Amino acid sequence: MRKPRDFDAELKALENKARDLKTRKVQQLGELVISTGADALSADELAGALVVLAETKDAGKRETWAKRGAAFFQSRARRSAPSTDRNSGGAATQSGGVQPSSGGAGTS
Repeated sequence: MRKPRDFDAELKALENKARDLKTRKVQQLGELVISTGADALSADELAGALVVLAETKDAGKRETWAKRGAAFFQSRARRSAPSTDRNSGGAATQSGGVQPSSGGAGTS
C-alpha cells in the first residue's frame, strides 16, 4: 500500500522556496545597485531612471543597454577572479532579467 501524499507539507515547502527565491532576487538587485554605483542616486532619481527604462520600447536602445550591462559584468569578472562564480551568477541573473524585457519590447 502506498503512503498518501502530504499536500500541506508540499505546499508549505513550495511557499518557503518561493519566499527564499524572492529574498535572493531582492538581495541581488540591491547588490547590483551598489556595484554599479547607483546607490549614490536618490531613491527618486533611481526610480525615475528605472521607469524610463521600463517604458522604453526602442529595441536599439535596449540592445545597447544590454551590451553595456554585459560588458560591465565581464569587466568585473576579470578584475576580481576569486569571486568569478558570484559575479557570473549575477550576470546570468541580470541578463536573464533583461532578455525577456527586450524580447517583450520587440514583440509589443
